[in-house]
Amino acid sequence: MSTIEIDENAANLGTFADFGLRSEIMQSITHAGFTVPSPIQSMVIPVIMQGRDVVGQAHTGTGKTAAFGLPALNKMHLKGGIEVLIVTPTRELANQVSDEIFKYGKHLGVRTVTIYGGSSYNRQIDLIERGAQVIIATPGRLLDMLSRNMLKGFAPSTVILDEADEMLDMGFLDDINEIFSYLPTERQTLLFSATMPMPIKKLAERILVDPFFASITREETTNTDITQQYYVIEESERDDAIIRLMDAEDAKKTVVFCRTKKEVDRLSNVLSAAGYSAKGLHGDMEQRQRESVIKGVKSDAFDVLIATDVAARGLHIDDITHVFNYHIPFDPESYVHRIGRTGRAGKKGVAITLVTPIEFKELQRIKSKVGTTMEHAYIPSKLDVKEAQINRLVAEIEKQHVNDIAHKVLDVLKQDFDQEQIAYKLISLLMERNTVQGPNNIGISAERMEKILSNLANSHDRGGNRGGGYRGNRSGGGYRGNNDRNASGGDRGGNSGGGYRGNNDRNASSGDRSGADRGDRSRSFSGQNRSASSKPRS
Repeated sequence: MSTIEIDENAANLGTFADFGLRSEIMQSITHAGFTVPSPIQSMVIPVIMQGRDVVGQAHTGTGKTAAFGLPALNKMHLKGGIEVLIVTPTRELANQVSDEIFKYGKHLGVRTVTIYGGSSYNRQIDLIERGAQVIIATPGRLLDMLSRNMLKGFAPSTVILDEADEMLDMGFLDDINEIFSYLPTERQTLLFSATMPMPIKKLAERILVDPFFASITREETTNTDITQQYYVIEESERDDAIIRLMDAEDAKKTVVFCRTKKEVDRLSNVLSAAGYSAKGLHGDMEQRQRESVIKGVKSDAFDVLIATDVAARGLHIDDITHVFNYHIPFDPESYVHRIGRTGRAGKKGVAITLVTPIEFKELQRIKSKVGTTMEHAYIPSKLDVKEAQINRLVAEIEKQHVNDIAHKVLDVLKQDFDQEQIAYKLISLLMERNTVQGPNNIGISAERMEKILSNLANSHDRGGNRGGGYRGNRSGGGYRGNNDRNASGGDRGGNSGGGYRGNNDRNASSGDRSGADRGDRSRSFSGQNRSASSKPRS
């Protein structure tokens, strides 16, 4: 196996024109706004175009879909029949990959079909028979169709496994092995994964022939285009803190991550009542509801998505400016995938995490494991929020084009008010529409934070995590959920009502099994409702 590693910050990556892609694909690249290929794209696109099998290891947000999609489209004959099969772990990711592949192959006339559980077999077969060349599928539904001989003449020349480690975590490894028993032996196989556990390496050895191995290494596991901040608060202040921060930040489109579906529903109501256009996304929602929510946030029908970790992997929404961790993630990998929703395609993003003093040690563990830099900041005051809103309002007014209706409104108002009064009234109206008030004092003061840091530095490691509820179902907080397995498939409720394999899918009954629902029924964190002067347990 040929192996190459590269630092993600490597320079001199060339341009897409250097790959020798078809002119129709270059049109799509230009239209998508791509300029310089990402490291994983530079490494694997030339190799895939040579026809070699490839293993690509890179985290979310590094451009993996284009890395395998562009060369796969480039080598298509477009003479009829399925030429490319892409297998993904979730229906959300399948839909997103389908959208991306369609976008890249638009000028080639490529047709894609997405197949997954919970939708009509007949409709999916009908779409395939109408002349689709690319299938994007979840493992369960694909295996059902293959075992029932529903895909006549199915012989893709290129087979791609996307997010292979997630499929392993969700229990699809046996399904993947069985799927490959139905595929032609003469094929090009590409496997992409964020991590390479031993079962994935063994899978690669079985299904790939002399693969080229490309691994992205980097000094920081998280994207350097993401500014990462954390705010230390009391447990009872979470709602007010996130509202205050969202008011102060210039957030155009936001994703807020919660631990449980109940938390998602509750926070959606809280933010909606505070004046935000917000919708929730979790595994207990019907598939039509989930698709409607994803479509809504993509089309800017609303600008705040509150989600469980079902959205942490693979959910690609353009122009996410901010990610909020309403609670600290369960593990470092979840943190990386959550904040990877922003700072994509060379754009800047902001990731904000709320932590209590009790959780602070766990935050330090994530920072150390991820190898990232997080800036400690303080919740803005009411005055800070107002100043930020004023600055944004001034900037918006300065660039605003004056239309004919504005002149007519001004002519009417001038009959009763002078222009200075009119300006004050209109600005006040705009400010009232964009201002949400919170409590007077939120967050941990700088002085108290210094004491917290001092206490933690002097505390014994074993005692640090035995405080008030971090271990979840063994104490008050419910924080570890189901043995810390949330990131690997805790929020599997998206597969209910049919799941990956229709009514027979083993995930169909799994619901939103993050395990942290137990935390909702518990005493929450032991630090809750304590005064600001109380000390964290060590």
